[in-house]
Amino acid sequence: MHTPSYLSRHLLIAMPALDDPNFARGVTLICQHSEDGAMGLTVNRPSDWRLGEVMRQIGVEHTPREVADQRVLIGGPVQMERGFVLHEPCTPWESSARIADDLIVTTSKDVLEAIAAGRGPQRYLVMLGYAGWSAGQLEQEMRDNAWLTAEPRDNDILFATPIEKRWDASARLLGVDISLLAATAGHA
Repeated sequence: MHTPSYLSRHLLIAMPALDDPNFARGVTLICQHSEDGAMGLTVNRPSDWRLGEVMRQIGVEHTPREVADQRVLIGGPVQMERGFVLHEPCTPWESSARIADDLIVTTSKDVLEAIAAGRGPQRYLVMLGYAGWSAGQLEQEMRDNAWLTAEPRDNDILFATPIEKRWDASARLLGVDISLLAATAGHA
């Protein structure tokens, strides 16, 4: 009997031929993956929002400029009104889910209040929306050569690599220069 391999904490790296505007040249961190489907957060698609605007909308005042000026990312096309904070472990928050020992996603306002007050996680990304796949959908997309997958050694691609370089840097985890890959794939 074949045991399925699940991809939680892996990066999905869009192949050059993937032309869905939500995922083209995208890097998506898989937060949950099971036989029931998958949920992930795209980590390299900037929105037009700045964190200060989001903070004001949820009633967080007095956000320091270095926090307020940060770009909010588009985590995916599902529930774009819903916010997610991807961060490394620190103080427990009201609504957090552990992705791995070194990575957590929080959806409660308290983490944003702490970030504004300088008491939040040191390394974090704020996103609106998420990516979701129904049972078997992600596996089919992988068979169709839509994605490469890589498990990062650390969180530097997420938190230390500039947004516009995350696609190339993620592929380099596999030793791949993604710019050299053909936009079409074949099967032997």
